[in-house]
Formats: sequence, structure tokens, C-alpha cells
Amino acid sequence: MDVNSLTLLVEILDAGNLSEAARRLKMSRANVSYHLNQLERSVGLQLVRRTTRRVEPTEIGLQLYEHGRAIQNALLAARESVTTLGQSLQGRVRLSVPSGYGQLVMSGWLIEFKRLYPGIVLDVLFENRVEDLMRDEVDIAVRIMSEPPQNLVARDMGSVRYVACASRSFAESRGMPVRLGELRTAPLITAAVVGRQLRVAAYLRDERHEVLLEPTIISENFLFLRQVVLAGLGVGILPDYVVHDDLKRGDVVTTLDEWRLSIFGTNMYMLYMPNRHHTRAAATFIDFILDQARASGRGGVA
Repeated sequence: MDVNSLTLLVEILDAGNLSEAARRLKMSRANVSYHLNQLERSVGLQLVRRTTRRVEPTEIGLQLYEHGRAIQNALLAARESVTTLGQSLQGRVRLSVPSGYGQLVMSGWLIEFKRLYPGIVLDVLFENRVEDLMRDEVDIAVRIMSEPPQNLVARDMGSVRYVACASRSFAESRGMPVRLGELRTAPLITAAVVGRQLRVAAYLRDERHEVLLEPTIISENFLFLRQVVLAGLGVGILPDYVVHDDLKRGDVVTTLDEWRLSIFGTNMYMLYMPNRHHTRAAATFIDFILDQARASGRGGVA
């Protein structure tokens, strides 16, 4: 067994299947399979279980994966120390952020980070989907969730408050829902999860209620949803940061303020893979964004 064999095992398990591992390693699938078989033969034990779609580690495979990951991280850290010696901080950070939160809250943070660290390339993807966050080899993802996945490191960036809101003109001409159940019949504007019945969870002190919703306008683009609310086309159920400035100006008003509402979750989390080596650029970025979240009053305990 050598270092190359262990790092190959790490790449296979990180990729999730042999085809993806071959693509990342720029090898043929047959070649990857051959080297994996040779490693298992040298150990004398099965290291991964193969299915038609995925590979999963056996107990001994997981142990070797951890050793391989530690070696790979040490090599990456050593290489980075040599290449950046005497240089300003450089590297690339691949980041996935929610469309609304990323543009309305984080964009200023990202711009300031870039000013401070001009040598770091920021590769920012704006999206809202929560499944398979690392599928695009993203270093860091920011997501709204109630509970983060157990297989990822989750750093708390603060709570998320949803509001039921509408333009002042809509409220004055049409009226606002005053009871939770009235959301069922109101012309709603909100985001939704594809293939899932949309519902809002509502909390009043220790009571929890759920209301099924049938929105009249649905989009993953929260900037568009904000425009629709301002146009007076209905009642939005949106995170408060989407209409924060509009509420301060009085252009938008809220209702059902005694209820704590939630659709996708109640907290914002920064997510990344455990045991993956963080470059100095990525580690610096993580600390900077968490500091910004705390300074804004959003960040929770790390």
C-alpha cells in the first residue's frame, strides 16, 4: 500500500462512483477500477461496496479513507506553504449561496472580502437547492435549513425570520390576512420546493401549526418575488431580509406578526465537507464571512 493508492481511495469515495472519480482524475473508469481492485487485493479485504449508482466504504475502507484524507491534507498544506511563501494570499474559493440572501445580504461582504484579498478568486454560484450540495465540487455552501445534514460541517450564521407582507397599496385596497388560516385563500407570493406540497410552519409561543399554501406566483428568485410584492399583486411570505429596506420606508407592511413563520427552515448555515483540506484562502474566507454575520447581528455561536 502506498500514498497514491490511499489518495485514489479518497478520490473514489469523495466522487461517489467510479465514473465521476475517473472524470476528476482524468483516467478511464477501467483504470480506476483496476487500481481499486489492486488496493483491495493488497489489503486482503473489501474496501468499498459497489452498487449500480454509488460506492460506499466498508468499515476498514472508512478507516483507510480517514488516513488517506489526512495524508492528502498534509500534502496539500505543504504544497501551499511552498508556493505561497513570500506572496500575498492567493487561491480560489468556490461558493454556493441562496439567490436572495446572497445578493441582498452577502454581496457587500463578498465585495469587501475581494477588496481585502485581491489575489483570491471568488467563484460564486447563486442557487437555492439543498440536495447534494457538493455535487459541483463547491468548497462552501450557505443554506437555510431547520437542521443541517449530519455528514457536513455546519456553522451557524444566524436565524431566519419569515414575514407575511404586502405593498401598502394592496393592504389598503384588499386588506391583509388577520388569522393564520386566511393564508389558504390569500393571493400568495413565495418560493416553493419542486415536487413537494408547500406549507408554512407557524409558531405561537409553544404551539406549532401548519397551513397548506397555494401560491399564485412562485419563484426561486427572491428579487423577482420582492418586485411582485411591491407591484401589489398579493401577499408575500418571504425572509425579512428580502423586504428589509421596503419595510423601513413603509412601502411594505406586515401581518400575522405574532406568529413565527417558516417555510424552508429557521437558520442560515455555512456548510462544508468534514476532513477536506481548506486552503488558506478558503479558511480565511470562512472566518471573514462568519465575522461579518456576527457583526451584522445575524451570526450565532460557531
